[in-house]
Amino acid sequence: MKLTTKSEYALLALIYIARRGNEAYLKLDDICAHYDIPKKYLEQLFIILKQNRFIKTRRGASGGYCLARPAASISLAEIIRCLDGALAPTESVSKYFFAETPVSQEKKLIRIFKDIRNYIATKLESLTLQELI
Repeated sequence: MKLTTKSEYALLALIYIARRGNEAYLKLDDICAHYDIPKKYLEQLFIILKQNRFIKTRRGASGGYCLARPAASISLAEIIRCLDGALAPTESVSKYFFAETPVSQEKKLIRIFKDIRNYIATKLESLTLQELI
């Protein structure tokens, strides 16, 4: 697993929204200014986050973005999987993105990488946005 800026910026933005509660719709400009995230980049990420039902939007003067679900029900694992794919160090041990790789030929390597995958997945699946605010 390697976090890209997509996941990093999405996590920051979702934490920012979660801290403000689910009642207020927040402006994209406020989130970008707080974390120094390029606006065009965050707009593209929010399209993905909206399609995957992490956030919802409202148009107009009182519009903006808010979480589509309670912060306690959104795990870090699902956000990262949405934006960066597998949590596993190699696709040959991934539960959701499995594909054969050269490492598949060595059973002991597979066991080690599965242990790493399980640790990472367990940790990230058990952490929610609520716990980070």
